[in-house]
Amino acid sequence: METLEEIKTQVKDNPILLYMKGSPEAPQCGFSAQASQVLMACGEKFAYIDILANPEIRANLPNFSEWPTFPQLFIDGELVGGCDIITELHNSGELEPMIKSAAAAV
Repeated sequence: METLEEIKTQVKDNPILLYMKGSPEAPQCGFSAQASQVLMACGEKFAYIDILANPEIRANLPNFSEWPTFPQLFIDGELVGGCDIITELHNSGELEPMIKSAAAAV
């Protein structure tokens, strides 16, 4: 149960949080690379958690978020989605205002 509490705290404490494989500078899968590049293109700092370095989080996050795959983006405590949704929101122009709003509230 403590891993779920840790995830809740991470999501609550970070207005823009990406759970990914690797890091934005050294992603460990193509989907994580694409998601982090899209976030970096929005021009705001974001937190990330490397699920490969945190196997308990990797195992428990799908139960918390009810989303089976990685990466997973949370903005203001809400799951936005995975790589495809992040990319679609970016391409439609909807992601950047969400990111800017979350970053401004810090």
